[in-house]
This record gives sequence, structure tokens and C-alpha cells, in this order.
Amino acid sequence: MLIYYIISLVVIGIDQITKYLTLENIPLHENIEVIPSILSFTYFKNTGAAWSILEGQMIFFYIVTFIVVGVIVYYMQTQGKNDKKFAFALSLILGGAIGNFIDRLVLKYVVDMIRLEFIDFPIFNVADMALTMGVAFMILYLFYDEWKEYKQKKVGMK
Repeated sequence: MLIYYIISLVVIGIDQITKYLTLENIPLHENIEVIPSILSFTYFKNTGAAWSILEGQMIFFYIVTFIVVGVIVYYMQTQGKNDKKFAFALSLILGGAIGNFIDRLVLKYVVDMIRLEFIDFPIFNVADMALTMGVAFMILYLFYDEWKEYKQKKVGMK
């Protein structure tokens, strides 16, 4: 079980290092092209969630983060012990949630810096990627698990 908490800590560490480097090296709103027309780094202060929704609602984000972290830790301790895929998805979500929480607590905004130039998509950070990947893994896992059960029931009917 410890390995999944370590994964969360690695996510938090990478997230906070990239945010520190952004704060130290990229002026606010400056765009640094990394791969022309594909990827750039742009320092952006996000006081909301994705697409800057619920801007300035820090108390709401604090409460939601406490609830999410509590639920994740509960499920990691109860369900994750027996299910590595489930625990892995939860560890990514936990690391991402705490990474952005640290920003909100310390800076009163989230540092975003990764910009995909080839699509109209919000600027994001490592914590956002971990959250998104964790949720995607969770959805894939749940669908796969349901599909396996369906297949087993179908074979049992014959």
C-alpha cells in the first residue's frame, strides 16, 4: 500500500518543482514556445478550476479537496489493498489534488504553465495531468471490470 502513497508524493514533487521553475523563470502571461505550433509554456494564475470556472471560490476548493482526499485515502486503505489498478488510479488523483491544494493554500491561486498550441484547451499543470490520467484510468478500469463480469455471466448462461 505504501507504494501508492509514494506515487502520490512523486506526483506532488514533480508538480511543485515545475511550478517553482515556472514562478522563477517565466514572467506572468509570457509564452515560451517549446515545439512550434504544438507546445509552449505560459505562466498563468488560475483562481478557479479547469477553464477558470468558479474563480475566486477558495473556501469551496478547500472543502472539496478535504472531502476528496478523505474519500481517496479511505478507498485506498479499504479497496486499494486488494486491487492494484484501483489504488494506482487513486494515487494519481490524490497527488494531483494535493498538488493544486498546496498552490491554493500558499499562493491563493494555482500555477498553470503547459499550453497545447494545436487545440483550444486551457493551460494546465502536472497536477491537472495526474488528476485527469487518474480519472481516465479509473473509468477504463471500471468499464473493463464491468465488461469482465458481463463476459463471465454470458459464458455461465450457455
